[in-house]
Amino acid sequence: MAKKKKKTEPAPEAKVGVYVCHCGGNISDAVEVDQVCQHARRVPGVVVARDNMFLCSDPCQEMIIEDLKSGLVDRVVVASCSPSLHEATFRRALARAGANPYVYEHANLREQVSWVHHGAAATEKASRLVAAAAAKARLLRPLESIRVEVQRQAVVIGGGVAGLKAALELGERGLAVVLVEKSPFLGGQVAQLQRLAPFGETAAEVISELTGAVLKHPAITVHTCAEVEDFAGYIGNFKIKVVRQSPAGAVYADRLARLSRSGRGLGEYVPFVGVMPAAIPEGREEFDLEAGAIVLATGFRPYQPRAGEYGYRDFPEVVTLPELIRQLAAAEGAGDTLVLNGRLIRQAALIHCVGSRQIPGVHAENEGGYLNEYCSRTCCSATLYAANQIREQYPKTRIFDFYRDIRTYGRGQEELYTEAARNGTLFFRFEAGEEPQVSRNPHRTSNPLLVKVRDVLTFGEELEVPVDLVVLAVGQEPNDIAHLVENLKIPVGADRFLQEVHPKLRPVEVSVAGILLAGTCQAPFDVGETCAAAGAAAVKAAAILTRGYVELDPFVAEVDLSRCVGTGACVEACLAEGALALVNLEVEGQMVRRAQVNPALCLGCGACVAVCPENAINVQGWTLKQYEAMVDMIVSDEYLEERAEG
Repeated sequence: MAKKKKKTEPAPEAKVGVYVCHCGGNISDAVEVDQVCQHARRVPGVVVARDNMFLCSDPCQEMIIEDLKSGLVDRVVVASCSPSLHEATFRRALARAGANPYVYEHANLREQVSWVHHGAAATEKASRLVAAAAAKARLLRPLESIRVEVQRQAVVIGGGVAGLKAALELGERGLAVVLVEKSPFLGGQVAQLQRLAPFGETAAEVISELTGAVLKHPAITVHTCAEVEDFAGYIGNFKIKVVRQSPAGAVYADRLARLSRSGRGLGEYVPFVGVMPAAIPEGREEFDLEAGAIVLATGFRPYQPRAGEYGYRDFPEVVTLPELIRQLAAAEGAGDTLVLNGRLIRQAALIHCVGSRQIPGVHAENEGGYLNEYCSRTCCSATLYAANQIREQYPKTRIFDFYRDIRTYGRGQEELYTEAARNGTLFFRFEAGEEPQVSRNPHRTSNPLLVKVRDVLTFGEELEVPVDLVVLAVGQEPNDIAHLVENLKIPVGADRFLQEVHPKLRPVEVSVAGILLAGTCQAPFDVGETCAAAGAAAVKAAAILTRGYVELDPFVAEVDLSRCVGTGACVEACLAEGALALVNLEVEGQMVRRAQVNPALCLGCGACVAVCPENAINVQGWTLKQYEAMVDMIVSDEYLEERAEG
């Protein structure tokens, strides 16, 4: 007796509509779009093939919606630019038409065809990709999104400006927030500044206002001296283990000493220290947190020059810009010449791009074996602000500025450069690989250091500048959060900052749903940009939490229990911990072990599909039959040939 075949695919009479975009010439300049449509009409199951200049425009979306509503088509293929740009756009169009948004397939004719091919080859490849997409669309079946209930609480990791801002934004929306900071203080790197470029706000006032609002807010709980030790779960249901212990050793001794000498309360701001919210109990404490969303605000650290780099550590007169800022706050006297640590500073050199824009083969690698090839963006404005501050307060101290390029982007920042030029700062430009050389001044003068440089502005003239102080404008590096990266399974870019999904379309999201980025853990930002990014992360987190549930795409593994025999090969191959497991089930009165999928954790990668000896598992929306149909159509030439008449 023949075994009845389980019906899992749609009926063969599925009606596929193909819509090909010119992309304003991006595609049609290289691809004969009308020929692609002609070929598509010959593909089995295709009932209509249309082209348009901009399919993503509202009128063209309405055209697709009308074809669906009228019953002309019940499957849709859009051939246009990258699906990362507009796949969601067209799925929403299907939903507006009352159709299932997952009976849709996307063909990329821009990045995969028109940008890399020309002439007849481009048109043929485009035709094959569209035919393959249509063959798959014919086998698509309606899917339902995965609904996950959400814990209405957010956890913010990091207590700098980004973490404080994100926590406050969430708290103001009526959501419970737990802020976890590893040091005893709130405020991060900004708490170690005196004033903020370009407008000169006092860092103490900014931090005091922000931390005061956070600490007083009834919806926000702050844990300092606390670190995330373990992590599990998924969007809506994250489980976080936190360890909290009192500070020990010399790490915070200096800050605590300053706090004690100030005579202020523990909750008050002290410049260059930050806010210490409460006394930390002795010993070690462990507790668990649950969250629907996580905001990472782990911040940055200033680049630490190597010993000997521009004379750093070799000469006490060479300091970094953050060190200069602290010294300026404690500068001696109120004369017309700057005095630091008892030394008269008549001439000072500022050197840009220290620890940024490093070039392989030119600059030495850091201790970790890496180079900072990126621009830290904020250093130029901070350096020019310091130069202006010195020139205004100490007019007899001369400033020499050595730069490769000056990047003063943003409102009010170009004015810093104009002001520096106006107040007498002298600029020298050097080329990459010909950085200034700092040495002890061999001449018998009162200036202890000598800066040598080949100046581009004077057509390569070699200059020697005697100075009393060299200031290194160091860049930003991400904090070392390797343990978090490993636990949360979040991506890191080549620059070691955390990597967002898309810099424009999803700028504060990572590939792990429910985890968001805020501030300088993602890239070098100034304070304004940091607050903007933190606000964006808070809005995204609030959108997850306030609804009470999230809907995830259904492109996850699905087990056919009639085929599964419980070998466990899929569990061993699974790349997402907890996404697949063998469980005991009762089948026809017998207890058996079968594979079971947790759809909220499944990546939809298909690793399990590849190893199952019984073909008992498939990824919804990307089944083996759909793949086979696509491959068959790609290698077939029938649809490219003219059909015989009659």
